[in-house]
Amino acid sequence: MRELLFSICLLLVTMTGGLAQELDLFRVDSILEVKMYFEETDWDQRLDDLKQAGKDKRLMGEVIINGQKFEEVGVRYKGNSSYFNVRNAGHSKLPFNIKLDYKGKEQSLPGNVTTLKLSNVFRDPSFLREVLAYEIAGEYMPAPKANFAKVYVNDKFLGLYNNTESIDELFLDHYYGEHTGTLVKCDPNWHVQAPENCAKGDKASLMYLGQDSTCYLGLYEMKTETGWSDLIELTRVLNQDFEQIEQVLDVDQALWMLAFDNILVNLDSYIGQLCHNYYLYQDSTGVFHPLVWDMNLAFGGFRRTGIGNSLSNAAMAKMSPFIHFKEKNNKRPLITQLLSNPFYRKIYVAHLKTILEEQFLSTKYLQRAEAIQELIGQKVEEDENRLYELATFKANVDTTIRVPGAAIVGIKELMEPRIQYLKNHPLLKMEQPAISEVEHVEYGEFTGFSARVEGAKKVWLCYRENGCGPFQRLEMFDDSGHHDQQEGDSIWGATLEKGKGLQYYLIAEAEHTASISPARAAIQFYEIK
Repeated sequence: MRELLFSICLLLVTMTGGLAQELDLFRVDSILEVKMYFEETDWDQRLDDLKQAGKDKRLMGEVIINGQKFEEVGVRYKGNSSYFNVRNAGHSKLPFNIKLDYKGKEQSLPGNVTTLKLSNVFRDPSFLREVLAYEIAGEYMPAPKANFAKVYVNDKFLGLYNNTESIDELFLDHYYGEHTGTLVKCDPNWHVQAPENCAKGDKASLMYLGQDSTCYLGLYEMKTETGWSDLIELTRVLNQDFEQIEQVLDVDQALWMLAFDNILVNLDSYIGQLCHNYYLYQDSTGVFHPLVWDMNLAFGGFRRTGIGNSLSNAAMAKMSPFIHFKEKNNKRPLITQLLSNPFYRKIYVAHLKTILEEQFLSTKYLQRAEAIQELIGQKVEEDENRLYELATFKANVDTTIRVPGAAIVGIKELMEPRIQYLKNHPLLKMEQPAISEVEHVEYGEFTGFSARVEGAKKVWLCYRENGCGPFQRLEMFDDSGHHDQQEGDSIWGATLEKGKGLQYYLIAEAEHTASISPARAAIQFYEIK
């Protein structure tokens, strides 16, 4: 009677042909070979000049990827700290952006992939953070895939790089079945000054700064031709008309993102001092979806929250899951506004607990770290241009490595005490309602839904038709027809008119906690075919 669907809209686009091939390009166990050829012997100086000029111009060359040749490809250096810090230190291993259809618009990799983003593993001696963090994120929310690539220029091995999927039209089509909505890269341009009459914002924090779009220009990068009014309306509703927030924001996905960033101490994100490194996509229903981005400093690679001093290893391990909320920091409204709502706060805690149990208490993250390092170990040894000593590759899993300008905490060194801290947090220790025996029955023009729930005051049916768009929420009732009875073990039910391609999940709410079935409801749902 029940079917669990691994869903989001990408499966409506179909998991065959192009999409399956595209995902192969980013499989963790598949190391790409990327060979670039330039006629110019001073190609590196030319790429430097283009980067320093701050323009998106590219140097043309030939690129061979896994044996497939592409002519007149556009190549540029990418990144900020991963470029400037590395270049200033005299290293040659710099990050690349490769555009295959720069001249030949028909050129693409399997799955119609036209862009490769190759990162130089900056501030990550373990080579794990980017790939492992994206892999974890992808189990709970739409997230880019990432793996590794052997990169050559004019047949000289430049090193082992991270290869990360772009958040672009192809990505959006896969996850949302469309790509024409507003897309915003939430990454401030530090060189753009807002007009003097603008309210003072704090980076890409979603603070409302009024209706003048020039006040937002230096804080966000609009990737579509239009969309400033949509973004401004999101900030207005978030800060001033919060009762309408579900009309403009995918709240559940925002809660997953915040929970993920917090557990992994991913402070080079919305929750950190720089408040950046995420995207927003507005679908055709008008709802914005936040998307994680740039994981090379996950697992404590960046130490500043924007509150107080840089965090020590011990302070990162014990960083509160309610950072910014408990300080009532109005410069982080996505946190303070969402977590001020008791219902959303319970869901946030449920998401924290799911990630904690599935990835960390289970030690799955360590098993994956060992497997990934085993896969790439030989290639790391061969990488004479790696940014850190070979001995630090294994060592940075367990211990802090000091490099110029930073102390990079060991992943296990950080996460073992963090796991224990979160495990013993009073809210995460509280018993959640238990949901079982989830069923649906179709009769006539209606569908009945039921579940056995223990320890809940309210139970909600969240549903949508046709696999895309926001979920609607309907309160369920216990078997006696009264939803406000003493918490106990009973059957809860609800009825809907029969829908086509209906997807649903349940939320059981107690006084201080909530549980969700299925637990990964941003990715997995029950389905009525």
